[in-house]
Amino acid sequence: MFNLTPAAAQQIRKSAAQSDTQDLALRVAARLETDGTLQYGMGFDEPCDEDMKLDLHGIAVVIADQSQELLATTTLDFVELEPGDFQFIFGDNLGASAAVKSSGCGSGACASGGCASKGRVH
Repeated sequence: MFNLTPAAAQQIRKSAAQSDTQDLALRVAARLETDGTLQYGMGFDEPCDEDMKLDLHGIAVVIADQSQELLATTTLDFVELEPGDFQFIFGDNLGASAAVKSSGCGSGACASGGCASKGRVH
């Protein structure tokens, strides 16, 4: 199941407060590219009826059906990659991770079912 660390949850709460999106859920998405790499995205959004809905460390997280399998063993973290350079990273159970700079959904999954990304996580 998708998870997020306490550090990620803390930064998401901070970002929601700064962008006045506390009433929205965090939408997380993934897409498998033709070269086999995974593309991740996230942003604040209204939940859709068909979304998987999670409450992780007090953060409402929604995942569209087409991203659920790709995110099943993924953890979102917020780490310092270099001194002073903090970023969200998506990692899997194998320990591999991908840094994600501030981004909206990016995968197109947010637009499915009439939902549209309402804000970005910074």
